[in-house]
This record gives sequence, structure tokens and C-alpha cells, in this order.
Amino acid sequence: MKKIFILLLTLFTYLPALYSMDWKALHNKADALTLSAAQDAVARNQGLLEDQYVLGLVYLNLHQDRAAYHVFAALLDKYPNMVELKWGLAESCRRLHDTDKAESFLSEAIKQDPGFSPALISLAYIKYFKMDFTGSVRLASKVIQQGQDKVDLSNYARAYAMYAGSKGMLAHYGGIFSKAIDGLAVKTNLNKAQKLQPDSPAVLFGLGSYYLLAPVIAGGNKDKAEEYLNKALVVDPSFADVYVRLAQLAKIRGEKEKYNSYMNKALELDPGNELALDTTSGRCKFICTGGEE
Repeated sequence: MKKIFILLLTLFTYLPALYSMDWKALHNKADALTLSAAQDAVARNQGLLEDQYVLGLVYLNLHQDRAAYHVFAALLDKYPNMVELKWGLAESCRRLHDTDKAESFLSEAIKQDPGFSPALISLAYIKYFKMDFTGSVRLASKVIQQGQDKVDLSNYARAYAMYAGSKGMLAHYGGIFSKAIDGLAVKTNLNKAQKLQPDSPAVLFGLGSYYLLAPVIAGGNKDKAEEYLNKALVVDPSFADVYVRLAQLAKIRGEKEKYNSYMNKALELDPGNELALDTTSGRCKFICTGGEE
């Protein structure tokens, strides 16, 4: 009896560490849920882990990053070895601009599961804003190579969009060969992302940025840029990066009031937004304007 008791005690002690979720299905589910529906599910099912995880994802989709942080932090206290929760907390920290903490949790998650695609995408974003565009391409490519059947739809589309954006930056900073090779990869991969998820705010933002920043000879088109960026706002009115690109477009057109309005909105939504601060500081590491009209 004593041995059985010890065995049961050990099992219940480590049960949270053994718990696993169908994270791909939960990510896809969260993309189709409203906040009220996600909150109702948590209340109805007495705080089931999967429902709380989905609620955290819905908070992230709505840019309620502090709320998402609290959900994932509370869950991680109960299930300290779950990769999905380490990623959720890391992604919340990344969006709250606590990059060091985000990288720490992502490092743990990827060490535990090297193929966990949401963590790879989150780290790709961090590397992008640290100007490690080659590293960002490598991580996005790793997710793409996993295949659509092993990745949730949003992260798979984001992988193509991130790959395209990072290739664009490599072309921007590279020489003539990079501009030819990396530059050609941008629109091709954005098209793949659009085919996967045409209403994705990240994909619409990527297309809008492409048409805004590319020279006319490479397909740049300010009217198309405005069209795609406005479409992104219809789907996601709280996407701060979109307001920054619209501000840059307004500046190109000499519309000072619109520029200030869009930029103020971006910083109101996200005071630490990297793209907004890069633009207002004049550093323009991530390109502030496109080619001439």
C-alpha cells in the first residue's frame, strides 16, 4: 500500500507536466471566437485549461496583451512545464516590449520543443526588430518547411509574411545581388500568405507595406498601399503598425494633419511600438518612406 501511495502521489505531483493540448486546433479556434464567447466558455466549463488558453489567445488577437499576460502567467504557475504556456507568456511579454523576458521563455520553449512553430514565429519577430534579418528568415523558413498540416493557419500565414518582410530588409540593406535575389522573394511570399489567409491583418499589413515601400519599378503603388492598409484596419482597428505606415504615406503626400493623426493613434495604442518610434526618431532603420509617386 505504501508503494501504491507513493506512486499515486508522484503521479499527481507531475501530472501537470504531462498534460498536453491540441494547440493547433486551439489556435485555429481562437481566431474564430469573440472575446465574450471565450469568456463564457471559461465560466461555463469552470476554468478548463483549454478554454483559458483560448481566452489568452483571443486577448492577444485583440491586442489586450496585459490581460493575455495574466492569463498565461496564472496557467504557467499551475502547469510549469507546458511549452504552449511558456510561449503564451513569452508572446505577451514581446508585445509588451519586455524582450529579455520574452526571449528567456522562448528559449525554454524551443529547447523543450524545437519544432513548436508559434515560438519560432515569436522569436522571428524579435530577431527582425533586432535587425537580425537573416535569423528571422531562418526561423520563418523553418515553420514553412514544417508544412501547413503541422501549423495553425495564422502562424503559417505569418511565417510567409515574416519571411517576405525580412527578405525585403535584406534587399534594402544589401548590394545589387541581394536586391535582385532577396527582393524578388518579397512579393512571391506575400502572395502565398495572402492565398492562405486573405483577411489576415498581418498579411494585409505586409502587402500594404510592400506597395508603400517598393520603388515603382519593382511594383510600388501608393494607392494600392492605402487600399491594403485600410483593409487591415477594417479587420483589426487596433493594429498599431498599420497606423504608422498610413502616417508615412500621409507624409509622402504632404498631408501633415493626417500624418500626426495616424502617428498619434499608433502611439496611443502602443506607446512602445518599434515602428512608430523608429519613424518619429528619424532613425528609419525599418524604412520610413517608399519611392517617389
